[in-house]
Amino acid sequence: ENRKEEIVTRCFGAIDMGHPYISHIYSGGDYLLGGEIELLQKITYNDGLDQYRLTPKQMYAEYEAKGADVVFAFQTRNPTHAGHAYLMRTGRERLIAKGYKNPVLWLSPLGGWTKSDDVPLDVRVKQHVAILEEKMLDPAWTVMAIWPAPMIYGGPTEVQFHAQSRRNAGASFFVVGRDAAGMKGSMEAVTHTDDDIYNANHARYVLQMSPVLEDKEMSLVSFDKFYYDKTDHEMKAMDESRPDDFISISGSKMRALAAQHATPCPDPIPSDLLAANCIPPNFMVQTGWDIVCDYYADPEGKYLPWSKPIVDPLMADNTMAIGQFGDLSFELTFTEGGRSVSPWHDLTLRPAGYSVSPEEVNFVVEIPMFQTAKMEVNKELPYNPITQDKNKDGSPRYYTYGTPFFNYGLLPQTWEDPALCHNGACGDNDPLDVMEIGSSPLPMGAVVPVKVLGSLELIDEGETDHKIIAIRVDDPDAYRINDMSSLEYAKPGITEKLIDWLKMYKTSDGKGVNELAQEYPTTKTEAIGIIEECHQRWQALRSGGSNTHGFYLGR
Repeated sequence: ENRKEEIVTRCFGAIDMGHPYISHIYSGGDYLLGGEIELLQKITYNDGLDQYRLTPKQMYAEYEAKGADVVFAFQTRNPTHAGHAYLMRTGRERLIAKGYKNPVLWLSPLGGWTKSDDVPLDVRVKQHVAILEEKMLDPAWTVMAIWPAPMIYGGPTEVQFHAQSRRNAGASFFVVGRDAAGMKGSMEAVTHTDDDIYNANHARYVLQMSPVLEDKEMSLVSFDKFYYDKTDHEMKAMDESRPDDFISISGSKMRALAAQHATPCPDPIPSDLLAANCIPPNFMVQTGWDIVCDYYADPEGKYLPWSKPIVDPLMADNTMAIGQFGDLSFELTFTEGGRSVSPWHDLTLRPAGYSVSPEEVNFVVEIPMFQTAKMEVNKELPYNPITQDKNKDGSPRYYTYGTPFFNYGLLPQTWEDPALCHNGACGDNDPLDVMEIGSSPLPMGAVVPVKVLGSLELIDEGETDHKIIAIRVDDPDAYRINDMSSLEYAKPGITEKLIDWLKMYKTSDGKGVNELAQEYPTTKTEAIGIIEECHQRWQALRSGGSNTHGFYLGR
């Protein structure tokens, strides 16, 4: 059971529906799935960062190669500046003072999900590489390795996980400073609106008393607040006898300076860095600062916010792809005889032999089974390529309600006319959709003859969106599945699963439950009638006058 309120209360200790991870928890369903997972092979992401994703075994080999007699870990979710370097260098000095000969640092950028205004993973890693190359941190005693966990901004609770999980890869000490795993409350917070949700000291205080440390296998290197000393350009604890010589440079101030492309400060160093739009000497190596500034100059550019596998989809032979799959640049164009064709207009609705099998139609695969990237034929672009759908904020759209257990796509030469209305719901202005419930994934762009079994009528934001249910004619079960009744006999419970998917798939994005015109599918005959009607509407659209609805019609 997904006991959302209990999880939020225990983990966060805050009431703030604007908190990104609290909001994520409440958007979930009523149940959670858990259990053991067997890793069959190392996960690769093909995003240019895999060389920094080390297994614990690989990390132990790195420590041994550097001659480590102890390992201390420092987690990052921001670019490394002089304050972070101070913690890491001073942490190492403290360990040497304890008698260790060669403490090795595990620089551990968080690789999982982070909130949208955090610096993207690829920018952080690139900046970390720069500070190592310029010896802000000594590569002789530093191993950089991405840690795959997400950030949930759980403050004192989460920092215990941060420390304990690093033990699994060999860390005996964990560096912790102020406000670990913290963030500001949103405008929806009951208290601490636009202020730190957690007391800045609570994370390290709780960690010092945590069961994580009880077995003595891990210890802390703990720090209080530190400042930039204008007299010697170093980070350190404040000297109370000369407070005017110290500047506090918070993460938010650093981000603001980077957004302004701040340049090096002249002497004497001003106390108001934002007003002077400058960064003090030694705050960050110049190449690293340039990387951060370049990001803030174009924060909406193409970045890798967190670890997401970049994979090539299974694509049909009659297609040609450009751009990166999963990105808005992706386009899959259909070809025939060496020329581009439209999958909507140039492919035929009926395969050869329609007079023998009237329930057979051609199905164009847009989204293969088990794929979460939401793809669709683009009605406006020339030749109607398959492109990545996007959310209202312009980001690539993915299914989040599990993975589709069916192949999804369209019927060519069909159109749900918005002028055709029934019970107040009008056509959704798209080709007819198909849910193919065969036994395995089909390639994106494949044109596959299928048998029509029935349909479900989704009412999506007031529009009629028919979903034709079908099975490909060469599926191993096709011989015994001819309508919805035989489908249910062959695959018990699948009708209920299809209905659940259509009604619930948007709820994981925080939206409401979808509505169906009726809670049961149509007959095969009724579904064929819907196809015929939409085919006739397409013919009228294609042969019509000037009203093209902005579509590429290929005429």
